[in-house]
Amino acid sequence: MLGEGIIQGLVETARNFFGSYVEKDRLTTVQYPEERHTLPEASRVFPILLYDGDDAAKGLRCVACQICEKECPPRCIHIEKSKDKKPDFVGKQQFYPAVFDIDVAVCMSCQICVEVCPFDAIRMDKVYELSTSDRFGGLLWTKEQLSKPNEYYQKIHPMEAAETDERRVKELAEAQAKAAAAAAKAAQTASPAPGDASGNGASAAAKPATAVHE
Repeated sequence: MLGEGIIQGLVETARNFFGSYVEKDRLTTVQYPEERHTLPEASRVFPILLYDGDDAAKGLRCVACQICEKECPPRCIHIEKSKDKKPDFVGKQQFYPAVFDIDVAVCMSCQICVEVCPFDAIRMDKVYELSTSDRFGGLLWTKEQLSKPNEYYQKIHPMEAAETDERRVKELAEAQAKAAAAAAKAAQTASPAPGDASGNGASAAAKPATAVHE
């Protein structure tokens, strides 16, 4: 029939048009900003730095290894290493970033910095309403602006955070067990032999008595 394909196309278009008003799954229009889509967990915008506890200065996970700075394709990360060290979550002395800046005007949200970080210190945020009237200073985020608590990370990426937290708990348990074993070995080595506070009790007891002749 002549024009049958055109008619079928018009029918399909009409079905989709009127169906979008009555079928919930087809309602694609969101009345923003009053309404917002729930973003999937895998969504990403710009990086953030994670810290443990309530103090960002003490609990910051970053050790200023500068791997993310070197691997960043657009070179939007700038890090300056500290002169002193602080203990990390397992008690090991580590450097920390004295300066950690990200130019979000250059960042391409590729997540390579997250993939190469060996300390679970940098992750991707989901906040996308970041417009600013300051196109210079407002787009250069400092360490203080980037720092977010681990509880925030658990809210925006619950599955990923659970996996990371489980791995870090295991690492902490292994480090504590290793430290306890080393302390026990050191205490056993330093403890004196029974019967002599100086540790020479056994040798003194084994020394033969000297006969006294008048």
